[in-house]
Amino acid sequence: MKTIGIDIGTTTLSGVVLEKTDTGKPKVLEAKTIENGSFLPTVKDWERIQDAEKIIKKSRELLDDFLDRYPDVERIGLTGQMHGIVYIDKEGNGVSPLYTWQDARGNLCEEKKSSLVEEIQQTCHILAASGYGLVTHIYNLRHILVPDTAVSLCTIMDYFGMKLTGRKKALVHASNAASFGFWDGQKNCFLTEELHQMGVEETWLPDVCMGIEILGTYRNRTVTTAIGDNQASFLGSAGTEKNTLLINMGTGGQISVLSDQYFTADRIEARPFLNGTYLLAGSSLCGGKAYALLEHFFRNFVKAAAGQDEPLYQTMEQLARAGKEVHAGQEEKQRLRIKTTFDGTRVHPEQTGSITNLTAENFTPELFVYGVLEGMSRELYTMYQTIHAGTAIKIEHMIGSGNGLRKNPVLCEIMKEMFGAELTLAEYEEEAAAGAAVSSFF
Repeated sequence: MKTIGIDIGTTTLSGVVLEKTDTGKPKVLEAKTIENGSFLPTVKDWERIQDAEKIIKKSRELLDDFLDRYPDVERIGLTGQMHGIVYIDKEGNGVSPLYTWQDARGNLCEEKKSSLVEEIQQTCHILAASGYGLVTHIYNLRHILVPDTAVSLCTIMDYFGMKLTGRKKALVHASNAASFGFWDGQKNCFLTEELHQMGVEETWLPDVCMGIEILGTYRNRTVTTAIGDNQASFLGSAGTEKNTLLINMGTGGQISVLSDQYFTADRIEARPFLNGTYLLAGSSLCGGKAYALLEHFFRNFVKAAAGQDEPLYQTMEQLARAGKEVHAGQEEKQRLRIKTTFDGTRVHPEQTGSITNLTAENFTPELFVYGVLEGMSRELYTMYQTIHAGTAIKIEHMIGSGNGLRKNPVLCEIMKEMFGAELTLAEYEEEAAAGAAVSSFF
């Protein structure tokens, strides 16, 4: 059996053609990634919106190209960026931009001098970050930003599934529903009473399923419900293996481990997975972005000093290697410590990054580069320690995904040493798209 997986990411759109083999291990026949390129200009510096119809058009073209060249494909699986929402009218048409997971309207201070996120925490005792779909929706309701013809909301990949199959209302897998916030992870349902407190009626909510369901057909192929990109990445990289930690390092960073038990803690979410299991996940807002910020810093200096404006990642890799050697020979009290929470955290957006234990001896480019890489790793390791302490899950193996790890061998080495487990890079670069394809088999 052949299946196609489509991943609607924030910066790229990816697709894979996958074949189920007799060994049980799927084989990727072809993979393709194109630029998303759909961010809309806005005068509001806190707003992050994308052109939903442009995304749908590009995604359909990507899918059609595969279907034209692989006519024996039987199923189509979907995934994409979680948390964000598109408003839908009664005919199943999108009537708004995509409000993405990066949108910061929930952190804006209102007339009461507290943000919407803070108000939700105080009123409903719920931790829901800005960018979560229902936080965005509450803000939009209060500021009369919801389109007049809108009747419901869903993720961009669920909307894609609707457009492919002609559905008028979204059927959303629990992995995506939970990403909106106001979700009871133990009962697997929306917290409707708390939503009522915040002025949201149940009619806005999409239909939710716990398993992978059939949405309908597109060009005579079965289309299944979309799953969240975190879940898809795990499925495409680790399958359903336990005691395996998936580490993704893209713009943000993330760790995920499969668990039979529900467990949450500060900065740890229990996200619905498959067959009643959970992914225990921790996310850093500034993962690979921290390294990109440092490269931008160095590049600006070189441009000012020498008039050159070229990427410096190769030079930084050399500096990181030298910094690692120096760091290994230092005592703990001599080591530079860089905290890379430059964009805060989902729970504490006001947090900042920091540089501590700075001395004349460690004030060098080599140790700054190494320190940023270690800081990126340490933020995720702290989350793993929380999971281990609360569940006794001990990882035996790590799988790395994302360009932040694929292009940075020193970061991979830091991860291995810090977590105390072997790290291998995911077999497929388009992990989420591969996972979406695999999900269509369930």
